[in-house]
Amino acid sequence: MKRVGFQFMIRPDRLAEYKELHRHVWPEMLDALRAAGWHNYTLFLRDDGLVFGYFETDDSLEVARSRMAATEVNTRWQQFMAPFTLADARPDETFMELEEYFHLD
Repeated sequence: MKRVGFQFMIRPDRLAEYKELHRHVWPEMLDALRAAGWHNYTLFLRDDGLVFGYFETDDSLEVARSRMAATEVNTRWQQFMAPFTLADARPDETFMELEEYFHLD
């Protein structure tokens, strides 16, 4: 299982709304993530809008992301979330993968 860490930025003035929307992620989006092999998916948020994401997969970030990109629900979700990013882009297109350099089991 590969551990993937990534980050992207959310508009600081939209943090509360962004977090609230993630308390009610669409069930079909959750199903799509599971079907695409995203396990232990977790998001962390700093007060300045920096998001750190983590998930485990049998594949690379690019393969896992491309599986999600092929789903209609992901297209809708990413378009819905785009106004929250600093780049006015789909969040999944602004992921910056982080190098894993230490792990303790």
